[in-house]
Amino acid sequence: MDPSLLFAKTLCGHYSNLDQAQQDPSKFARINIFFMPLPWEVLRAPGIYSEQSYDHDPWRPYRQGVHRLSRCDDIHIVENFGLEQPERTAGAGLHPKLLQTIDANALIERCGCAMHFRCVEPGSYLGELEPGQKCLIPRDGKLTYLVSEVELNQDRWSSRDRGFDPLTDAPIWGSEHGMLRFARISSFSDQLDESWVQS
Repeated sequence: MDPSLLFAKTLCGHYSNLDQAQQDPSKFARINIFFMPLPWEVLRAPGIYSEQSYDHDPWRPYRQGVHRLSRCDDIHIVENFGLEQPERTAGAGLHPKLLQTIDANALIERCGCAMHFRCVEPGSYLGELEPGQKCLIPRDGKLTYLVSEVELNQDRWSSRDRGFDPLTDAPIWGSEHGMLRFARISSFSDQLDESWVQS
């Protein structure tokens, strides 16, 4: 199988950290993550919509994005774009028809925030932000640079995001209890084929 197609099939799905949240509810809220394939025509390239929300509030996701996929040598690149009107697609994880509102001309590039994934064995990947510490996130009135780590395979998505002071490299925010660990609830891989990657 084409390596780009295998990566996309591995990534696309619905993930939940229900087990982690139930085992330690004082440290971990219950969260759903969706990575949903977009029609090739939206970006004129392989594209994905992502959404993260608390389980009790699916209509107000705290993170949404549109991602263009590409590959350079052995690195799978997941570019990151924001939406001018994210509320129009909020809840698309449960109602995919909302994805039809996405307009490629109304996307906002998140410079320096592309994720780079490397295959460590077939169907298993490690991801980190592109080099340069240029993915800047405001938090509590202070600008921080993001460090993001991801482990991905056919069954799981594990991630940890942390923010650091650009001047001192001191940690400012992020998970104090290690990675968030999600199990795959469903897959959208049947929506993807060679033509979606190579059009």
